[in-house]
Amino acid sequence: MAAGIRDRVAIVGMGCSRFGERWSDNAEDLMLEAFQEALKDAGIERNQIEAAWFGVCLEENNVGKTAGPLAQALRLPHIAATRVENACATGTEALRGAVYAVASGACDFALALGVEKLKDTGYGGLPGRTRGTVTDLWMPNASAPGAFAQLASAYQNKYGLDKADLKRAMAHVSVKSHDNGAKNPRAHLRNKITIEDVLKAQIIAEPLGLYDCCGVSDGAACAIVTTPEIARALGKLDVITVKALSIAVSNGEEASFSTWDGSSIKTAQISAERAYRDAGITDPRASIDMIEVHDCFSITELVLMEDLKLSDPGRATFDILDGRYDSTGAIPCQIDGGLKCFGHPVGASGLRMVYEVYQQLLGNAGDRQLAKVDIGLTQNLGGHPHQNVSAISIIGRLGA
Repeated sequence: MAAGIRDRVAIVGMGCSRFGERWSDNAEDLMLEAFQEALKDAGIERNQIEAAWFGVCLEENNVGKTAGPLAQALRLPHIAATRVENACATGTEALRGAVYAVASGACDFALALGVEKLKDTGYGGLPGRTRGTVTDLWMPNASAPGAFAQLASAYQNKYGLDKADLKRAMAHVSVKSHDNGAKNPRAHLRNKITIEDVLKAQIIAEPLGLYDCCGVSDGAACAIVTTPEIARALGKLDVITVKALSIAVSNGEEASFSTWDGSSIKTAQISAERAYRDAGITDPRASIDMIEVHDCFSITELVLMEDLKLSDPGRATFDILDGRYDSTGAIPCQIDGGLKCFGHPVGASGLRMVYEVYQQLLGNAGDRQLAKVDIGLTQNLGGHPHQNVSAISIIGRLGA
């Protein structure tokens, strides 16, 4: 059996731009903003980077289909650079490339960077209001809110939940994210809201209302990885390592067969099982100190709590209402505001999640710093519940 990558790769530097409506900045500006922070954090020179992975999903009209824009914007020293795209898991896919390069011994320092200027594309997630390849050619009669609304209906039906209880739990998810995002100076949305605001908001796709949906943001995030030995040599007192990286992609089973009931994310379950195995985690509820998951909609976060085995089947609604995933709860979730409030520039989101775990591990999260973090988990979901890619990373201190 393969040995895996546990503790073989260290994250030595990270950077993240401010997310939001960055109308006056282009993709190159955002890339540079994230990269400069990561380079300074790593304490290395630009010419020490030996390979790079560039994640971008919906921005190809502005940045092309190669990694050339990354190399040019950052003035990388004529190194190998690769553009990757894996829907909303693109940022994690870029990180996987860089991590595997170091783990294999191919290079000492590798770079992963994800970026998106969604505001420039006109992407909005709703048919008739959205332009671009995804909606014009791939699924012109579908919408993300509609697809995830069906996830909510299937989940409610499977567990016989009262609609009001589920709706209130979804509202709690959104209020929590807004409370956390208000403490994050780089978050797109920093306004606090109430449960009543959520419950009374305009319906987008029943039962999802306005506040159940994440917004459209511009932003970039970046990571520089190396070996733990090199990280120590650079004087890093806390060596932050990758415990596991796992990606699972739908093979058509969910969409084509009757074995899937529509109430869960099968790829999330599979990728979590693999990641826990690779990281040596047998009880995630006892081992994971914080999580950043793909809360494109409030129902997605709720269902993922069960898919990641952090709540028992059918119990996430009540765990959420009990505050289990609040900033003061047993397993804080979306402590930076999540997709809902930090924002969702698709190519950057996976790396943005890792950025928050990294800052928490180092004790650098400011007003949102948690008391104890040794291991954190991130989960990206790209696509619709019936056909998607799920990417999980587990990050922690060396030896944890």
